[in-house]
Amino acid sequence: MDFKDVVKNRYSCKSYDGRKVEPEKLAAILEAGRLAPTAKNLQEQHIYVIQSDEGLAKIDNCTPCRYNAGTCLIVAFDKNNVYTYPNSTRESGVEDAAIVATHLMLAAANEGVDSCWLNCIDLDKIAQEFNLPENEEVLMILDLGYAAEGAGPLANHSNRKAISETVTYL
Repeated sequence: MDFKDVVKNRYSCKSYDGRKVEPEKLAAILEAGRLAPTAKNLQEQHIYVIQSDEGLAKIDNCTPCRYNAGTCLIVAFDKNNVYTYPNSTRESGVEDAAIVATHLMLAAANEGVDSCWLNCIDLDKIAQEFNLPENEEVLMILDLGYAAEGAGPLANHSNRKAISETVTYL
């Protein structure tokens, strides 16, 4: 798919038919995340693929927003393997994981897979439910799957501010 079409047509799906993402499509999505840039190429991300009924039930215990997706990706990063910016307390973990998550989301659209970036999550509970290592911090969950019949973008999906409202040339 043309990249312009990917970014124009992708929307946050809030109703899935429950099908799991096929292995070959999932592999392409995960590869896009693997190739995402990270500060100093530290690649501190860790992606957890959740497709089992047991795993999806755990996701449901931590968020009301799985929307019946058959596949979920937990995107985390290793807090002990981040870049600290010079003269700053700011570290690269959250931004690097966000870049990875964005690559995953756009790759899903390219594969014809719907997605939704979940941030309405109990992050501590996710780490607990899946017994994640203490050195990892969860950024988000990405729902993946296929839209249920009648699903589509929210009514305000196409409303965009003019570029002059969001960009300033200095």
